[in-house]
Amino acid sequence: MDPSLYRYSLYIALPLMLFFGFHMLLGRTPEKKVFSNFLLSRRLMGTALLILSANYAVHLFYAIRLKDVHATILMNLSTYFLCYWLFSSAMMTLLDNRYITFRRFGIHLAIWFVYSVLSGLALLLPDGSKALPWGIAGLAALLVIYGMFLSWRLLRTYAKAIRMFENTHSDDIGSYIRWLSVFTYWAIGFGVGCGLLTFLPDEYVYLWILSSIPFYIYLYCCYQNYILFYEKVENAFQEGRQTQTMQEATPPQNMADEDMPSYYADLAVQLKDWMAGEGFRQPGITINELAILLGTNRTYLSEYINSVFRMSFRDWITDLRIEYAKRLIKSRSRLKIQEVSELSGFISPSHFTRTFSAKEGCSPARWRRIHRAQDEA
Repeated sequence: MDPSLYRYSLYIALPLMLFFGFHMLLGRTPEKKVFSNFLLSRRLMGTALLILSANYAVHLFYAIRLKDVHATILMNLSTYFLCYWLFSSAMMTLLDNRYITFRRFGIHLAIWFVYSVLSGLALLLPDGSKALPWGIAGLAALLVIYGMFLSWRLLRTYAKAIRMFENTHSDDIGSYIRWLSVFTYWAIGFGVGCGLLTFLPDEYVYLWILSSIPFYIYLYCCYQNYILFYEKVENAFQEGRQTQTMQEATPPQNMADEDMPSYYADLAVQLKDWMAGEGFRQPGITINELAILLGTNRTYLSEYINSVFRMSFRDWITDLRIEYAKRLIKSRSRLKIQEVSELSGFISPSHFTRTFSAKEGCSPARWRRIHRAQDEA
C-alpha cells in the first residue's frame, strides 16, 4: 500500500466527517415543538457520523490497516453494523414519529453487541486457520443482510407515506421527502460497496475512504435543505395520519353504480357543482378541507374518489388542473406559462411544467405551439 495516499484520503475525509457529525448533533433548529422529531433524527445521524469519524481516526492515527488487516476489517464491520441502525433510525424517525422506543433501541443494541462479540471471537482464531476468512466472510454477509432488512423496512414506510400524501393532499408533498428514497437506495449501494471495499487489496484501500465523501456531503446537504420544508411535511403527516385512522375505523365498501348509497349520490352532485365552480384551482387544498366544504366525511369522500375516479385524491385534482390549464392555453393564447400555472392552482411553474409534460408528453409551451398550428391549419 502507498501510505501517503492512505493518509491523505483520511486527512480529507476525517475533518469533513467531524464537521458534519458535530453540526448535526449540536446545530440549532427553530424553537418549535414540531421540530422535536427532526432534531432527534438529526442527532441520531450526527451520532452515526461521529462514530464513523472515530473509526477513521483509528485508521489515521494508529494506522491499524498497516498493522493488522483482519482486525481492521472486523472493526469496520462492527462499526458499520451500529451505524446502519443509526442511519435507518434517523430516516425512519422522519417518516414515523413513534418509531424510536426504548424496546426497539434495546433490541438493536443487543444485536449489535452480539455481532461485535462474534467479531471479537473471530479475531481469536489463528491467522493461519482456514476458519478465519470464512468467519470474516460470514460476518460480512450478516452485515449485508441486516442492512438490506433495514433498507426494506425504510422503503416500505416511505412508500406508505407517499400513498398517504397522495390520498390527502393536492400538492406533491412527496417531492419534499424524495431525498429519503434517493438516500436509501444510495445507502444500499454504498453499504454493500463498503463491505466489499473493506476487503480491497491494501494498495486500493484509499478508494474505500474517498468513496464516502460524496455520500456524506449529499446527506448533510439534504438535512440542511429539508429543514426549510419539514414543518409543512410534518403537518401533512399529522393530517394524513388522522385521515388514515378514520378510514381504518370505517371499512371501505365495494359497490357498483346501481347500488351506490344515497349519500354517495348526493356526494356526486356536490362534487359536480364544486368542479363546475373550479374549486380545484385553490392551491394546496386537502381532502379534509374539501370534506368540510362539502359537509361530508373525509373517509367517504376519499373512498368515493378512489372507487369512482380510480385514482388518488392528488392525481384527481392534478387531472382537473391540467385539463383547466389546457383550456386556458387554448382560449387565452397571450397568457404566460407562469400565469397559466398560477391560475390552475399549481404550487410553482416548474411543478406545473413537470406535471404537464409527464401527462401530455410535451411541455405546455410546445403543446400550445402544436395546437395553435392545428387550429391555423
